[in-house]
Amino acid sequence: KMAEKQEEPSNTQNGEPDNAEEGEEKKKKKLKREDLPPFEIVTGERLPAIFFKFQFRNVEYSSGRNKTFLCYVVETQGKESVTSRGYLEDEHAAAHAEMAFFNTILPKCESSLRYNITWYVSSSPCVTCADRITETLKKNKNLRLTIMVGRLFMWEEPEMQAALKNMKSAGCKLRIMKPQDFEYVWQNFVEQEEGEEAKAFVPWEDIQENFKYYEEKLAEIL
Repeated sequence: KMAEKQEEPSNTQNGEPDNAEEGEEKKKKKLKREDLPPFEIVTGERLPAIFFKFQFRNVEYSSGRNKTFLCYVVETQGKESVTSRGYLEDEHAAAHAEMAFFNTILPKCESSLRYNITWYVSSSPCVTCADRITETLKKNKNLRLTIMVGRLFMWEEPEMQAALKNMKSAGCKLRIMKPQDFEYVWQNFVEQEEGEEAKAFVPWEDIQENFKYYEEKLAEIL
């Protein structure tokens, strides 16, 4: 646990206590809310291995894992096919990564094109994001979305279960990530050490059991 803690960048390094800085930040945010994107969008880059190993772990109790990392592959089919990929992470104060995807990566769907989209997400969407996904899919019939999730978020809540069912009926394919999917993310979206051979993905001990556990839960819900 200690090692994970140290990864968090701390404001106190700047010699100011956290809360003073937060006050300043809030003022700045109020002034500049309009012209600033809600958070930094990282596209085309790869996410640090330490984030992947912590956030994507398909554990049952996800304490501390309250950020969503979303890796995406967008295949746009028109006269020519174009594929783009990248990743997003959310900020607690602003939009969740799922919302950010629709606001920034795909703000509008051209009706003449077909979009095949795959997300690899550390955990399944919250109710609000699930509703937005459902709405977007209903509105854009030319959009196909497959969401591969590491963990299920608050799946015991009836309103969460209803939201996931709605996503499914709007045509969203929701899947739990298998060990091979984690490996795919590792190879395609995670920073590899410079100059080294790409490090092989090392599955954690309970990766397969946890996959099975969540797969059963999802099957029951849907």
